[in-house]
Amino acid sequence: MYLIKTPWLLKKLYPELIWNKNQPNRCIYLTFDDGPIPIVTTHILNILKQYNAKATFFCIGDNVAKHPDIFKQVTDDGHAIGNHTYNHLKGWKTDNKTYLDNFLQADKILDTPLFRPPYGRIKKQQIRDLQAARPDIKIIMWDVLSGDFDINLKPEACLNNVLKHNEAGSIVVFHDSLKAYDRVKYALPRALEVWSKAGYEFCPLIP
Repeated sequence: MYLIKTPWLLKKLYPELIWNKNQPNRCIYLTFDDGPIPIVTTHILNILKQYNAKATFFCIGDNVAKHPDIFKQVTDDGHAIGNHTYNHLKGWKTDNKTYLDNFLQADKILDTPLFRPPYGRIKKQQIRDLQAARPDIKIIMWDVLSGDFDINLKPEACLNNVLKHNEAGSIVVFHDSLKAYDRVKYALPRALEVWSKAGYEFCPLIP
């Protein structure tokens, strides 16, 4: 069970987290979690390049260590980088010290104030620990979830999820993972085409 559009109540319960960007321009903030990996990340980079779209990639530290060439391609293409822990830890099921240490292990490689908790699951104390360890941290959530990670979701439904719920300032989640590949490779170019014609820009999150 997951929500495509983040409810206002959840945003109110966690006001210290960033859910969307309130600003006058027509920007959409595309984000990609779980990479970088071969094939999927490079395919997404090629799609983004076709639409002159910049995005933010929340990278798993272990994947960066395994695929430094793909990570370099992400940064060379001008996309922003975020920390997604070193081993994709779920905060609710991880003790606080282990969670912080895993974040710091990834931070040594990524060195970015942008952070997204895997699965969107993080404890209040973990938030405080991260803020103490890195005072400039910006914990990025989302207001539109594509559902591309759902293997039972048809690609057309994934596309509909983002087109139906997006608005100016939305932070939209996709994944550059093998699990999401069938849906993201279908939905992303079609969404970019629609949004481009509607006059949207595609902006990275600025650290």
